[in-house]
Amino acid sequence: MKRIIICILLTCLVITALVLPSCAKTTTSTSTPIATSSPTTQTTAITSTVPPVTTSSTVKVTPTSTSGNWWDSLGKPQYGSDMVIRINKDIVNFDPFFYSSLTTIESAWMERLFTNDWTLDPSVFRYTAMFRPNEFVKGQLAQSWEFTDPTTLAVHLRQGIHWQNIAPANGREFVADDVAFKYNRLFDPVTGGFTKGGPFASGSNLPLLISVTAPDKYTVLFKWKTSNPELIYETVQLGAKSELCIENPDVVKLYGDATDWHHAIGTGPFILKDFVSGASATLVKNPDYWGYDERYPQNKLPYVDTLKILVITDNSTALAGLRAGKLDALDQMPIQTAMDMKKSNPEIAQIKIPFGNGISIDPRRDTAPFKDIKVIKAMQMAIDLPTIATTYYQGTVQPYPVGNISQYMTGWGFMYKDWPQDLKDEYAYNPTAAKKLLADAGYPSGFKTNVVVDSGHDMDLLAIVKSYFMAVGIDMEIRVMDNASWQSFVGTGHKQDQLASLSTGGITGKAVEPIVSLNKFIKSMAPNNYLMYFDQAYDDFYAKAVATTSVDEVKKIVRDQDEYWLRQHATISLLQPMTFTFVQPWLKGHDGQYGATYGSWGPSYLFFYPARFWIDQNAKKVLGH
Repeated sequence: MKRIIICILLTCLVITALVLPSCAKTTTSTSTPIATSSPTTQTTAITSTVPPVTTSSTVKVTPTSTSGNWWDSLGKPQYGSDMVIRINKDIVNFDPFFYSSLTTIESAWMERLFTNDWTLDPSVFRYTAMFRPNEFVKGQLAQSWEFTDPTTLAVHLRQGIHWQNIAPANGREFVADDVAFKYNRLFDPVTGGFTKGGPFASGSNLPLLISVTAPDKYTVLFKWKTSNPELIYETVQLGAKSELCIENPDVVKLYGDATDWHHAIGTGPFILKDFVSGASATLVKNPDYWGYDERYPQNKLPYVDTLKILVITDNSTALAGLRAGKLDALDQMPIQTAMDMKKSNPEIAQIKIPFGNGISIDPRRDTAPFKDIKVIKAMQMAIDLPTIATTYYQGTVQPYPVGNISQYMTGWGFMYKDWPQDLKDEYAYNPTAAKKLLADAGYPSGFKTNVVVDSGHDMDLLAIVKSYFMAVGIDMEIRVMDNASWQSFVGTGHKQDQLASLSTGGITGKAVEPIVSLNKFIKSMAPNNYLMYFDQAYDDFYAKAVATTSVDEVKKIVRDQDEYWLRQHATISLLQPMTFTFVQPWLKGHDGQYGATYGSWGPSYLFFYPARFWIDQNAKKVLGH
């Protein structure tokens, strides 16, 4: 287990330099307001099995309210101060139209139709994964919504919301035509006619969308080819994706797109004031923001004056900044780092969160020796998952193999406790049976192979897997390339000749919308089907899910698909590890919510969580910061 030794003094100088205001050209502005309310909608119930929060703090805050709300222990919100967070990739996108795999922070000034419930007790559901069950979705720009017929979803907008007071929008009111413009642009940027399909349409459920229209100033009608309510809700709400943030049509019409950060205009709580590529983005409070705190309805949002986002690619630098009090939160840290942090800085809270995907070793299924399922079963049996869970991961993870659906999505996937014994045996550690399977497949002495991985991968874990394979005669070479090269070589190029694995988990155990998950990654025609796994029986699950009108039936189809995936041994499953979010004791409201300070391609809920988080300035002062 590796330990990171950090020179605090030197690294703090780096962080301090990043936090200083940049000397780049800046843009300032202002805008206009109104209130909130809460919608009603139907859906299905899901129980959260996310592990509880683990925290420690030397600063105690006495609740200032006796109303009995669960959030009273956080203390009374305070206005003022700055919030500083980190992203680990450069910010390269400012327009939702160009969403695909591009790091963005556009959700700080742009908002979405739907969001999360700020008043929901975390013991009921915690928003720590991309997946949000429909009953835990609230309206943001949307006031309410309902089906006017089985294939038409009517969304009613909040009235009185205004675009930020920046030219060319100049603070005009946000209306239904703005939403229709957004969706028509995604589909067909030339005619807006839902005929050609823009970049967002491919690989999603949106091809099932017929039209988006605005019959009046505050109503948007989504017309579908399907009457499946689960699919419709999943698609328009789309988890924690930034691409559904709504850009300003006036900007697009004037400049052709919204890619220039100087043209950043939204309806959100923050205004982008300054951006330095590769270094930082500075956002200031929108003084005319329409939103109010649902926990304290009299409180206008946001609480913080400034949101500073630092681009820090190196984890050791980011950790030093956190220890020095220069960062307020830090996400996606592994167990080894969490153990070190607990010793060095016990006052910093640690929130345990399931990794977004399961980790797997992914064979290319159209090449030898992986055409033979016996070889893949043998490789699976060669790995002692429970031992890895208890030793390498220090008992912080479930010791179970991972299918196509996360084990943390209770009610949707094929949960390990429900597996029949014969399937459990195929995933159990059994090197003797593994050697026999290899012999039966024509490899009595094993074989040589290689795995292409990205540089962010857990190399210690790969070394453990390599040793397990070697014990049954499989000699696996580990070939490393940077993430961009991996995506080009493996993800879309499919140029690997043996095995592949991605640090972000690849294709297993996804905690995304269930129907969406059936339509991605390993469908035969999917462009990122780098397994080269072609199976009509697997493809048919998506078609069945789309055709049904019952949410319960969708659940059964997703569960059956997960079992089929596992029985076909599409990949070699490892585990779904935990990651850790570190939160300073003075940052209030942060419970590890996905998209608050982290997201796969940038934080996707900056319009929501940082606007509601607040800084306990007294606690920060007590700790010497």
